[in-house]
Amino acid sequence: MSYENEQLNEEKVFKDPVHRYVHVRDRIIWDLVGTPEFQRLRRVRQLGTSYLTFHGAEHSRFNHSLGVYEIVRRILDNFKDRPNWNKEQRILCLTAALLHDLGHGPFSHSFEKVFKLDHEDYTRAIILGDTNVNHILRRVDDDFPQKVADVINKTYEDKLVVSLISSQIDADRMDYLQRDAYFTGVSYGHFDMERILRVMRPMEDQVAVKESGMHAVEDYIMSRYQMYWQVYFHPVTRSAEVILTKILHRAKDLYESGYVFKFPPNHFVSFFEGNVDLQDYLKLDESVTLFYFQTWKEEEDRILSDLCERFINRHLFKYVEFNPNLQMSEWMELHKLFQKAGIDPDYYLVVDSSSDLPYDFYRPGEEGERLPIHLLLPNGELKELSRQSEIVEAISGKKRTDHKLYFPKDLIEGLSNRSKTKKRILEILYE
Repeated sequence: MSYENEQLNEEKVFKDPVHRYVHVRDRIIWDLVGTPEFQRLRRVRQLGTSYLTFHGAEHSRFNHSLGVYEIVRRILDNFKDRPNWNKEQRILCLTAALLHDLGHGPFSHSFEKVFKLDHEDYTRAIILGDTNVNHILRRVDDDFPQKVADVINKTYEDKLVVSLISSQIDADRMDYLQRDAYFTGVSYGHFDMERILRVMRPMEDQVAVKESGMHAVEDYIMSRYQMYWQVYFHPVTRSAEVILTKILHRAKDLYESGYVFKFPPNHFVSFFEGNVDLQDYLKLDESVTLFYFQTWKEEEDRILSDLCERFINRHLFKYVEFNPNLQMSEWMELHKLFQKAGIDPDYYLVVDSSSDLPYDFYRPGEEGERLPIHLLLPNGELKELSRQSEIVEAISGKKRTDHKLYFPKDLIEGLSNRSKTKKRILEILYE
């Protein structure tokens, strides 16, 4: 039997709080889970700094990756013997689902922004480079790692395969919505996934959903909308992200200026210098990052020390609603007032904006165009979801944006009560 089709002697299961069990029968999946590159995902949280807002949000990219694999496995079981489905793509779908988040770094998106990195580039590098993951994938055939990378990169020729892990209704979203809702303890992210899986049908270039399952899909769309605004964009989480970002910026600036750290930041040097190789990237996870934050609390640099103390001990910045597009004069005045008060505005006065588009219809030619969700009517016709659902039509194409201004209220209140600067800062922030 070829490695691609090799089965374990006995099915392995992972006990999972969301899907009850994650089932593994394929030798290649079991081997991939055991690689150092995949085990590293245990040390990267799925929700970054959200654990400082929702204390249960300690789950990892490892949990999520297994969950996405399990959903795709169930979808493919339902696709068996259906028209338009090529069963030869099964192992490709399962491995791409398992490995789709392999390149995430510590605290994911905040980390990427500071060092101008893209986790998708590192996912490809792990799959295609000299790694344990690559060696296992090559046992299928020499081209197999490239196929897996292409599926994750959304460039694979069979768009139906791509749509299973990357579309507006995919296994990735279906897992993280339910998993994040479970671990944060909120009720918004729950929807009837079993119903959706039963009514999914393979079409030529994407998955469609039978019209009878439309209400389950509406529930899924609304749960995604609620999760973004109640969990992912929670202002306290964003405050922690702001401080995290500023810590990394400060450490990088100090390194570039020749500052001598008490404890050399060896794991960060290649990131500071902008020449990160794959091995350096794989050595850095959240446990290592938090170790440095603990040591940096003792640094002579007041700003780095203070920011690290705030992050480690959850002394976060406060926030007010603030639209920089409409309040530019107040922003500029605050910047000068902070400088006058001896509070560095580059690190302690931050506007943060969040935006989300919960569902979009097809807009050909647009950057990042999204394939819409299609309903399969009883007569075999396909109809775009928002044309059949009034609920989805109401939010289609509507981008919502939110702006907050973050600042250290304790430092402002620590200024002299007779200070005109303090009085004016408070007037602007709370008027």
